Amino acid sequence: MDTTEAIELARGAVMLILVVGAPVLLTALVVGLVVSVLQAVTQVQEHTLSFVPKILAVVVAIGITGAWMLERLVAFGREMFGPLP
Repeated sequence: MDTTEAIELARGAVMLILVVGAPVLLTALVVGLVVSVLQAVTQVQEHTLSFVPKILAVVVAIGITGAWMLERLVAFGREMFGPLP
């Protein structure tokens, strides 16, 4: 393996991490933003209130996209380790 292949493999790994992590991170971001706006509007300043909806939303997002994430990760692993003798 030369440096070009190694760099391409690393680039593919970083892109895969970004693509696989995006649904969960975006879900947490949107739910956190909605809860923060609701807290600002209602002037409820409970710190633990933002964690429970975020955790539930992330669990649901993982449940929905988990199979797809695993499929992408396994495909990348097969692509990476496939050429080995």
